[in-house]
Amino acid sequence: LCSSQHHKNAREKMILITGANGWLGLNLVQALIGGAGEIRGLKVGKLRCLILPGSGSERLKNLEQSIEIVEGDLRSPRDLSNFMKGAEDGLLLHAAGIIHPKRVREFYEINRDGTRNLLQQAVSAGLKRVVVVSSNSPCGCNPHPDHRFDEISPYHPYMNYGRSKMEMEQEVMKIAEEGALETVLIRAPWFYGPEQPPRQKLFFEMIRNGKVPIVGDGENLRSMAYTGNLVQGVLLAAVSEKACNQIYWIADERPYSMNEIIDTIERLLEEEFGQACAHKRIRLPGFVSGAAELVDTGLQFLGLYHQKFHVLSEMNKTIACDVSLARSELGYEPEVSLEEGMRRSLAEIYSPDPT
Repeated sequence: LCSSQHHKNAREKMILITGANGWLGLNLVQALIGGAGEIRGLKVGKLRCLILPGSGSERLKNLEQSIEIVEGDLRSPRDLSNFMKGAEDGLLLHAAGIIHPKRVREFYEINRDGTRNLLQQAVSAGLKRVVVVSSNSPCGCNPHPDHRFDEISPYHPYMNYGRSKMEMEQEVMKIAEEGALETVLIRAPWFYGPEQPPRQKLFFEMIRNGKVPIVGDGENLRSMAYTGNLVQGVLLAAVSEKACNQIYWIADERPYSMNEIIDTIERLLEEEFGQACAHKRIRLPGFVSGAAELVDTGLQFLGLYHQKFHVLSEMNKTIACDVSLARSELGYEPEVSLEEGMRRSLAEIYSPDPT
């Protein structure tokens, strides 16, 4: 039941963002404050942000004093009801989730059940549309190197994170079928760009010190999404009539090989940020990722999660998607490619003066 009134109602909307002080959340907030929504016909009335209790609101407050900040947990329907108060006809951008938990059960409690709680409260509060950020992981890894995921690729979730995101998507589709809320699912792959978490600096430092692993020949392809491109996709999905109850892959224009990703970062570090690099790689045979996957699977079977084994298990896989549908239906144009995106990412960490 998608309304053709979408643009007519787009005068002043309350926009609610979950995970607002996370990597994508901060980029969304900045874009909306900077007027990126209005370019797309989305007039921001009030911006209300949900953050985890105790996770710190200073960064958001510094961006814009008028942002309304609500502390709450996706696992608490009461917190979410409080978050949605008076938000009738509003727009919800759901960017919260957990990628690297301590325990496997948190994937399901937060990604699946938390999203279900959120959608139920959104329906009760009379919200209009919700854009939910998913991942490549419900589709897993490409069956062969030339394959690209698209919107009709079957589910083949990669471990518990992938399964929790798949079950989250199924919850979203269920709500869409009931017709109580317009939904859009955005599948985002590995992303990079400003507001990055500390683990990104660790990745850059591994490259600088020659400690980054290349598993196999490093020619496996990875789709990546620069945060600015991803924000553009989310905002287009928020306003497009065609997007109602649809799924879109949002990523950079083309996938990159692991070698290209690492070489690009290394070159920028040296040439533009004055960081001497070791020009080394830890070359590992392909079976190392298979071994890491076995360890990861065993740990997850026991309910435990170990980030390093998980990341290593994916290092030789092709995980690549096609963004044609978002381009044709939403008018999505991924403007920033790997080199410029990484330049901005590195500037955040290595520039002596951020101006």
